[in-house]
Amino acid sequence: MGAHRPQARLPTTNCRNCSLGSHLTDRLLAEGHRVIAIDNLVTGNVANIGHLAGNENYRFVRHNVSNFIFLPEQKIDFVFHFASPASPIDYLELPIPTLKVGALGTHNTLGLAKDKKATFVLASTSECYGDPLVHPQKEDYWGNVNPIGPRGVYDEAKRFAEAMTMAYHRYHDVDTKIVRIFNTYGPRMRLHDGRVVPAFIGEALTGKSLTIFGDGSQTRSFCYVSDLIDGIFRLAMSDFHEPVNIGNPREMTIKQFAEEIIRITGTKSGIEYRPLPEDDPKVRQPDITRAKKILGWEPRVNFDEGIRKTIDYFKQHIELVNGTTK
Repeated sequence: MGAHRPQARLPTTNCRNCSLGSHLTDRLLAEGHRVIAIDNLVTGNVANIGHLAGNENYRFVRHNVSNFIFLPEQKIDFVFHFASPASPIDYLELPIPTLKVGALGTHNTLGLAKDKKATFVLASTSECYGDPLVHPQKEDYWGNVNPIGPRGVYDEAKRFAEAMTMAYHRYHDVDTKIVRIFNTYGPRMRLHDGRVVPAFIGEALTGKSLTIFGDGSQTRSFCYVSDLIDGIFRLAMSDFHEPVNIGNPREMTIKQFAEEIIRITGTKSGIEYRPLPEDDPKVRQPDITRAKKILGWEPRVNFDEGIRKTIDYFKQHIELVNGTTK
């Protein structure tokens, strides 16, 4: 490719477990873009980008996007704002940084997009719907969120980020996109980030009981990471500006999910039940009608295939010492 290759800007400070940012980087590089990645590595894992060392089309900048961003590049075509602690462990431990990156980080990255005349893509979340009273969740549902609950720092940070994104589109004519990401899984997830997929897999691979919070009747819909990245890429290239759900509508209870992990791993682990955390959503399922119509997108990787790939990843990266996980 020549010097006029498209340049993609990917801020990933406090990245959504950093795995999504790294997978999107791989896709952008494969499509011929040059990528500048920004991450302060508070929750990110540098190992997720280790394979990019020496790639002339990739540059890493360690920086917090809640602070002013300066990039000398004259031409940047895309700004992908993936910055935020996203797992409950992280945003409960870092409530103020979570709010700051949703407000200041979004303001700074939108300002960069405005200055560079770039397309801006906000990684939002299904948590904008809170503990939903409408099921499945469509983009025109405004949600049921407790703004002062422990999860509120993440939910409201993303809702505010969406509002600011639309304001920049309306008042500054910035080309903006908003993707509402539902539960996603796949390689490069952090084993101990508190989410159900790595938690169950880690427990199963080490012979521990799988820990279910509540009675296991709450539902989730799990989307494999390559499907998610394809949806985000299609949205970035579209001319649509309102939020779009990207997720897999196949819904299962947490108990069913635990039983599937036990079956696929062949573990002798049992199931242990603990109290449900405050404001934990009872149901979660995306309505992807808009994604199908606008983007021609729907998930292609079935659950069994995706979860086996994820388990294989953890088998290769987990360290087992005397039956415990490091």
